[in-house]
Amino acid sequence: MRVGIIGAGRIGGGIARQLSGAGHELKLSFSRRPEALEQLAAEIGPKSTVGTPAQAAEFGEVVVVSVPWGTLPEALRQAGSLAGKIVIDTTNQFGGPPLPAPGQTAAQFNAGRMPGARYTKSFNTLTSAFQAQVGGRQGAERVVQWLCGDDAGAKEVVAGLIEDAGFAPVDLGGTADCAVMEAPRRPGAVYGEEYRAADAAAVVEAVRAGRPIPPTPRY
Repeated sequence: MRVGIIGAGRIGGGIARQLSGAGHELKLSFSRRPEALEQLAAEIGPKSTVGTPAQAAEFGEVVVVSVPWGTLPEALRQAGSLAGKIVIDTTNQFGGPPLPAPGQTAAQFNAGRMPGARYTKSFNTLTSAFQAQVGGRQGAERVVQWLCGDDAGAKEVVAGLIEDAGFAPVDLGGTADCAVMEAPRRPGAVYGEEYRAADAAAVVEAVRAGRPIPPTPRY
């Protein structure tokens, strides 16, 4: 697939490396250091190019938005309309306003900032270093990337990309249901924790039933 990356820093750059290794075409954008984008594209290989956020958005069948929370308004301004695009949002709500309303998930809030996009949220619960370390594990050892969104077709596509990146996709439900995968790290949440698929099913069951999730597993 063609994947546009808006914000090719630690998380976005890691996703770019992982997806490039699986054969996807990439366009990298949005960095305070343009030379860093050029260097990353050169390291990744011939299927990776550099452009503006608007060019990345136009290029991608899927668009990864991976910038600091406070930078998101400017990144979206430069990207332009994302209507009709499958979006993977990796951002976490660290930083200043605007912030979600009480009781609103960051995913709901950000989906509203991308009108018409086929919005999903993923790749936000684990550090970039850990993702680089564990991506590509096989079988029962494969690490979970949680996923939420309100568009079933978009989530199916993103689940395939999560697998291509070397992780196990686990769908938590809609954007209203994903508070447990959002910052900060805390008891009763999956944010910041390693999970494997065998333990993830009980989390999904609890979330959908409105119950507290089971204790965090230890591996």
